[in-house]
Amino acid sequence: MGLFILRRLGVMLVTALCLTFIVFWLTNLYPNLEKLAKTQGNFRMSDEAVSSYLGNRGYLEPLPVKFGQWLGVVPGWVTELENGTVMGRCFPENASVEERRSFCGVLQGDWGYSTVFREDVGKIVTTRLALTGKLMLWVLVLMVPMALIIGVLAGMREGSKLDRSLSTVSIMSTATPEYVSGVIFIAVFASSAFGLKWFKGSATSAMENATFENFFLPVLTISLYGMGYIARMTRASMTEVMTAQYIRTARLKGVSFGNIVIKHALRNALIAPFTVIMLQIPWLLNGVVIVETLFNYKGFGWVLVQAASNNDIELLLAVSVVSVFVVLLTQLISDIGYVFLNPRIRIS
Repeated sequence: MGLFILRRLGVMLVTALCLTFIVFWLTNLYPNLEKLAKTQGNFRMSDEAVSSYLGNRGYLEPLPVKFGQWLGVVPGWVTELENGTVMGRCFPENASVEERRSFCGVLQGDWGYSTVFREDVGKIVTTRLALTGKLMLWVLVLMVPMALIIGVLAGMREGSKLDRSLSTVSIMSTATPEYVSGVIFIAVFASSAFGLKWFKGSATSAMENATFENFFLPVLTISLYGMGYIARMTRASMTEVMTAQYIRTARLKGVSFGNIVIKHALRNALIAPFTVIMLQIPWLLNGVVIVETLFNYKGFGWVLVQAASNNDIELLLAVSVVSVFVVLLTQLISDIGYVFLNPRIRIS
């Protein structure tokens, strides 16, 4: 088991490094850099002025060098202007020689500086990720039990009226995008159009003090969309298990239907849904973009939109890399959990 985890960790680190390099290359394409220069300077800047701006700030160095500087394994760039001003990646302008650091990158805990929010990228990502983590936690608390209950009830008796009804509900929830269900919920439950002002349409206040009134609608919107997929997978897995030979043997021995479901079928039926549930976490991290924007909840997805729309390269790069690591980490946890749930894999 330990060797299995070490192999997975090795593959995860190599994959993370490769994907991070690809993201870094895409965010540092020259059109993006040119747009950044004109955004920070003047949209009427000449090509020479743009090249001077980018060159003085290390953006025109070779891509492997820039990537090494961003990681913190290559010394940061240092530029001395004609007026005697000394600029550097790792220190503010005109810093003393003692204050000038050589290495400042991700490995040193320095993610760069946001050109939009005017503060450290690491602080922004940490704060917004915590807000989205709170949203994701309550989504999972609501979504997973609902999906498993619906899937198990539908799969217990394949082809019954209950199965068809619950399957229809699952398909409808998955087929309805968040921006549709979210608008409907706001119109019905948070506006005066129907006279039901039970909840708040904006979840901004939930960032500091989450209550049932200001937090339930975004949680419900995300939960309904993801619930149907998990429920359908659980239903398919449960249906397959209920037709297995050992279930038939248990029935012939006179074991009650409830004991068959709980003691024999449920654990084996949850192997496939467990993987699906773990894969919902990276989807939630990036799929909340629409919901956070719709409900004005300024979390990780909202920051992603702001970074992309304003060409904030350092922030966009950090958000993308964090998303990559979350995806790889959840896949690792999913693989480990799958081994524990499936004895055949664990023994082999």
